[in-house]
Amino acid sequence: MNILGIIPARYASTRFPGKPLVIINGTSMIMRVYEQAKKCVDLQKIIVATDDQRICAHVINHGGEAVMTSETHRSGTERCREVLKKIPGSNDWQAVINIQGDEPFINPEQIAQIAALLRSSTHIGIATLIKKISDPEEPFDPNTVKVVTDASGRALYFSRSAIPYLREQSEGENTRYKHIGIYGYRSKVLNEIANLPVAPPEKSEKLEQLRWLYHGYTVYTAITEFDSKGIDTPNDLSKLINIG
Repeated sequence: MNILGIIPARYASTRFPGKPLVIINGTSMIMRVYEQAKKCVDLQKIIVATDDQRICAHVINHGGEAVMTSETHRSGTERCREVLKKIPGSNDWQAVINIQGDEPFINPEQIAQIAALLRSSTHIGIATLIKKISDPEEPFDPNTVKVVTDASGRALYFSRSAIPYLREQSEGENTRYKHIGIYGYRSKVLNEIANLPVAPPEKSEKLEQLRWLYHGYTVYTAITEFDSKGIDTPNDLSKLINIG
C-alpha cells in the first residue's frame, strides 16, 4: 500500500496567527512536524498542504514539499482531498494519513500505527488513535475529545463531554479514552467524506468525525501509549518549549 502523508497548515488562526512559522528551539513548528513525519518509513511521500504562500515558500526553502490549496476549505480533510486530487500520479496512492500541523512533537510510531491499521484489513476506510485517560480531571475538559468504542475498536461516539457517564464508580468500569487527532483514510473514502454535508451532532460538538459516523462510515481506532500535544495558543507553546 502506497501511503501519502499530508500535513494541513493554515496561517490564519484567531488564537495564534502564523503558528506554523513560529520558531521552537531554532526550527519552525511546521518543519518540526515535517521532520518527525519523515522518520516514519511507512510514508512514501510527505506534503504540507497550505493556503498561505509564506508557509509554502518556507517549507520548500527548507527542503520540504508543499502544495497550495484553497482558502475556503472547512477542514484538514478537505485540504487533504484537494492535494490528493491535484498532485501528479494521484491514482498511485491507496491511502492518506492526515498529520496535524500544530503537533511539533508527534511520535513517528503513532503514524506507523495508523498505517498498520489501514493495512490490516481492506474493510478499514478511516483509522485514528485513542489513549487511556489517566488524569482524573481531563474527562471534564471540553478541549479534550473523549471517545467510546465497541469491542472491536470501532468508534461509537466522540464528545467534548465526559463519556461514558459513570453512574456508579465501580472498579474496572471507569476507563475513559481520549481521541488523538491523527487520521488515516483510504483514498476512495477520503474522496467520499470530503463531500458529506454537515451533520447535527457535528454542529453541537464541533467535531468533524461525527459527520462521518452520522452518515454511516466506520471509524476504526487503535490504542496508543503516546500522548499528542497540539499547540493552539502561545501559552500552549510556552508549556512545551523545552520539549524535544
